[in-house]
Amino acid sequence: MLLLFLAFFRLPAKADEGMWLPFLIDDALFEEMSRMGLNLEPEEIFSFTESSIKDAIVSFGGFCTGEIISDQGLVLTNHHCGRGRIQSHSSVDNDLLTDGFWAMSKDEELPNEGLFVRFLVNVVDVTEDIRSVIQPGMTEGERNRAIRAKSNELTDAASEGNHYTANVSSMFAGNYFYLFTYETFNDVRLVGAPPQSIGAFGGDTDNWEWPRHTGDFALFRVYTAPDGSPAEYSEDNIPLQPRHHLPISIRGVQENDFAMVLGYSGSTERYLTSYGIDYRLENMYPVRIDIRRRKLDILEEAMASSDEIRIQYASKHSGISNYWKNFIGMSESLKRLNVADSKRELEDEFAAWVAADSGRQDEYGHVIDDFRKVYDGLKGFNSHNYVFAEAMPSGPDVIRIANRFNRLNALYGADEIDPVNIADEIERLSGMTEAIYKDYNKGVDRQLWAAMFEVYAEYVPGEDLPDIFAHIGTNHGGDFEAYAQSVYEASIFADKESMQAFLDNPDAEKLATDPAFRAVRSVYDKYSEVNEGRGEYNTMLRRAERYFLRGLMEMKPEDYFYPDANSTMRFTYGSVNGYEPRDAVYYDYTTTIEGVMQKKDPGHHEFVVPEKLVELYENEDYGPYAHDAMVVNFITNNDITGGNSGSPVLNADGHLIGVAFDANWEGMSGDILFEHDLQKCINVDARYMLFVIDKFAGAGHLIEEMTIVE
Repeated sequence: MLLLFLAFFRLPAKADEGMWLPFLIDDALFEEMSRMGLNLEPEEIFSFTESSIKDAIVSFGGFCTGEIISDQGLVLTNHHCGRGRIQSHSSVDNDLLTDGFWAMSKDEELPNEGLFVRFLVNVVDVTEDIRSVIQPGMTEGERNRAIRAKSNELTDAASEGNHYTANVSSMFAGNYFYLFTYETFNDVRLVGAPPQSIGAFGGDTDNWEWPRHTGDFALFRVYTAPDGSPAEYSEDNIPLQPRHHLPISIRGVQENDFAMVLGYSGSTERYLTSYGIDYRLENMYPVRIDIRRRKLDILEEAMASSDEIRIQYASKHSGISNYWKNFIGMSESLKRLNVADSKRELEDEFAAWVAADSGRQDEYGHVIDDFRKVYDGLKGFNSHNYVFAEAMPSGPDVIRIANRFNRLNALYGADEIDPVNIADEIERLSGMTEAIYKDYNKGVDRQLWAAMFEVYAEYVPGEDLPDIFAHIGTNHGGDFEAYAQSVYEASIFADKESMQAFLDNPDAEKLATDPAFRAVRSVYDKYSEVNEGRGEYNTMLRRAERYFLRGLMEMKPEDYFYPDANSTMRFTYGSVNGYEPRDAVYYDYTTTIEGVMQKKDPGHHEFVVPEKLVELYENEDYGPYAHDAMVVNFITNNDITGGNSGSPVLNADGHLIGVAFDANWEGMSGDILFEHDLQKCINVDARYMLFVIDKFAGAGHLIEEMTIVE
């Protein structure tokens, strides 16, 4: 099966494209990397039996990547990946976001409940196992249920009698399947983070832009039980002794140097059709951009008014803002580069290839027409799913809080009341109260409630509006501010004290009639009803995508294909180089601390520069970390996406030279179509990180536990 799978891989026309599966490094791929300068054997990059670079790469919290950089379990990732944890330890009196944090001993490192890192242990090709349960004539529903049942059987077997977890991931739109086994560690402590004036320098203004001058990094440490096994937090735990850790190079980067990135790439859609692109441009991006902007306006005004609110909402604001700008960039880039037209050319070629053979017509004749039907059908839902997603579950906190009480409400409404189950559920909810309201402000949330219900009414047609909107019209004259005020005056979820008072003296009727709970149930129930109608189109889409990709592979046997990113480990290879974003403009491949000082603006919160950093710059006190200049960031042409934040950038010898943290504006459509001449991976230079740790923070003890190489 492995040889059959590798037959689908061909080297790209240019080496920068492709998020490759590291356990499928074939001879041709290895030879191409070696030609570009790689000095390693494939087994040194990825091996299941020997220590390899793979063993230093972790999924950080399931949303970013991290890497082990010492023999004491020190983890390097991005500042923005750790922002939520840094913020969780912050207060007005101890503002780690503004001031930074450095543990001067292991006793000072801060635990983070719920944070984990995950190591890849094993991968098995299970395509034939899955195919064995797929029978001719199955409906898509039957096919999916058969795959799910077989996948559960395989994952149960892989995790039986051990502490590993496993999952089956599909590749190539459900044409191939792999079983991934992981080892997860849940005691991960904050070790160090620069102030956000370094770690988030440039803020939203510079986000997704090059040139960049951001020290986007943070340090954590993995702890284990005394016997080295995964364990929950305990004072008795010890630092992880890893199978491999990455040496850090202070040699620096030069143009055309080989560069390799390993990480848990989140999601790409390289095989998205022109129909899908048009749908997004018309029905997805405008809605999500608009609603996110409305949320950001509310948060930014509130955050500017109070340090307490600024700290409370820092992580939420960052999450909303990051993809608000991403959606704008994606939309503009797809239009500017005429990506849909490129896709249409491929679809026309596919249609002609299918029409030329009766057997192909039987197998693939439905595909293009299915895509057309799918997206025509989805347009009839008026972007309801995107409006719901942006306005409700990721809108006011009270929406999410009230939604947590569904199970308690169901227990109260059961035919046979079980007091034990009810007591257990109340205890579970009580245990969450403190954490739920830590980063919550009633006034801010009330504003979000009013704005999000108003935007819901604007976008969703009357026949698809939940019945709560009739109540708003009848009882509040359609005044969403007045409606929000009434909800937050009466709801048990409006503040921590009200919720705890309810849990101390629970009442089924009070829950069922609570204005926030009634609104949540109304909105979610209507969403489920509307979404049911989308089901047939989603099913048709998955089938069309599977057949389309299978047909493309058959049509172009000499071309290269790689599976879309799906949060499994990938590696990409390329080189350090600059680019020409437009006519008569060239962007160099590095930025320096000189640029930080040029951007310095004490009156703009995104461009404040710490006085200590200014002093080090003026004295040129860079230690051994600068040669001709103190490099801050550099760019490569590695193919990355969301989830690669925090990924190590390695040189030809497997030494860490930087950490990936962003992509550039001109290549924003890259998740759908890789732009060879424009798409860039933006990285923090390893030397700048070491300089900040050593000279700025005075945390030289952390440098001492790393392996530094020239």
